[in-house]
Amino acid sequence: MMKSPITIEPMQAKYYPQVSRLLVYVFRGKFQHLTTMSDDDLALFFEKLFEHFPTDPASRRMVALQDGEVIGTISVKWRGEYNNGRKGRKQKLSSWKNFNRFGKWNLIKMLIGLHVFKHKPEMGECYIEDVVVHPDHQGKGVGKLLLQWALHFVQTEPMLDMLSLYVSGKNPRAKQLYERLSFYTHSQSNSMVWHLLFNEMKWDYMVMKMNNNEFDGSDQ
Repeated sequence: MMKSPITIEPMQAKYYPQVSRLLVYVFRGKFQHLTTMSDDDLALFFEKLFEHFPTDPASRRMVALQDGEVIGTISVKWRGEYNNGRKGRKQKLSSWKNFNRFGKWNLIKMLIGLHVFKHKPEMGECYIEDVVVHPDHQGKGVGKLLLQWALHFVQTEPMLDMLSLYVSGKNPRAKQLYERLSFYTHSQSNSMVWHLLFNEMKWDYMVMKMNNNEFDGSDQ
């Protein structure tokens, strides 16, 4: 039986559970030094983040769908000038009550971990926060489709002229993949904080300028 075509669509609430499961695949290895939460609890944690904290207007999450199944996701953000004000802060404080089931210490460690991964984009920069493909669908071009969406998004937004991402020094395969897709290493950083929290010290900051945007090679 032939599979349906893969489509790239905006994130919707009905996809929260599936996308949360996908995020466990990419974050489990990083957060295993921080928390002993099970995969089910980690997935529920991400799902509640989606439910209770609205997406920043200067960001976008997309999903790769095939036969109604989420087989990949990508999240990007750019520099925006937004201020939710006091009302937004009160809403956030109230929302954290929904996370009590995970335990205060687990919650604190997870929030520290997520904060460390935050990157503040410069003007014109579209930063890829995460790109994840389900293990059963890797090596089939899903990741390339997601990155092509990101490239098209940047090309159609006049205020953006660059894609960027971070890749772990322990993941040379991923770095080679991004290099085949026209990313190049802009800078390297060694962080003792990252090493202590995630046992990963070296990270490459990779960028793709819009005058160098032709994809080639295979993808995840």
